[in-house]
Amino acid sequence: MGIVSFLALANCDETLTSSVVPQPRPAPAPVAANAYVPPSAASQDLARFYRRVERDLLVRGLLRIDGGGPDTPYDTEDLSRNFEAIAFYSEYPTQSVAVGSRQTDGQLSRWSGSVRIQTEFGPSVLPSARQKDTDQVRSFAARLARLTDHPISVVSRNANFHVFFAGKDDSAYVVSRLKQLIPNIGQDSLNLVANPRANIDCLVFASATTSSPHRYVRAVSLIRAELTDLGRQSCIHEEIAQGLGLSNDSPAARPSIFNDDDEFALLTSHDEKLLTMLYDPRLQPGVDVDEARPIVRIIAHELMGQPL
Repeated sequence: MGIVSFLALANCDETLTSSVVPQPRPAPAPVAANAYVPPSAASQDLARFYRRVERDLLVRGLLRIDGGGPDTPYDTEDLSRNFEAIAFYSEYPTQSVAVGSRQTDGQLSRWSGSVRIQTEFGPSVLPSARQKDTDQVRSFAARLARLTDHPISVVSRNANFHVFFAGKDDSAYVVSRLKQLIPNIGQDSLNLVANPRANIDCLVFASATTSSPHRYVRAVSLIRAELTDLGRQSCIHEEIAQGLGLSNDSPAARPSIFNDDDEFALLTSHDEKLLTMLYDPRLQPGVDVDEARPIVRIIAHELMGQPL
């Protein structure tokens, strides 16, 4: 969850058109070779804004990185209820990019095939920041693979989950890359990435296919380069986890990053269990929430070490 959270997750072909067989990828110049271009005054102003917001949240005891503790207890029923709210429903913006939510049809969506994550950077991102962000993504991907027992890795080619770190000055670069990666991407999606509002610090799009609408095959995330180190790490945690299928937020979820209250900046013990549940083989993509409920309850009891 970023400093001011906002999710753009779309499980529809109109947003990110995908096919089961990945399209051949053009051969642009290596991303790491992008010449660094110092950020503009407007970009620097935005960075100062994010620093002020973060200081305010930290003073109020928010953006916790402890993963939860004795002050944030949760039980089996909490875990089951929160999983149902977060994994079976999703929120994403309207075409006007208004902050609002729409709910899916109450069926589980996730990846069936391997998740291959690649980091890409706009020209305004410092080389030192590029290395730090790449290391953060690699470490988090390894953690996610352990939690889900699903093939999740960081790659340098043939990716199907692209994570862009880009600043206010890098819109043209990101739009160009998206057109290369997804030749028939919709204009609404391009506009969202090219001109995100200041209160959108990071977002993710996930896409399935018409034939398998609950099996993700591609995702793209954008994380603002102007964010603080903690802000970017927070976005890495939330956007990649949401791109795996935990696509909703719930005000009842605690301790959790899937909550708009900004209490936690990084994935919590509660959220780790949600990810484990999401990729449990007893739950399959497309399963209905009512059909899944007794299975969810069993898995939650197992994870909490509590007998039924």
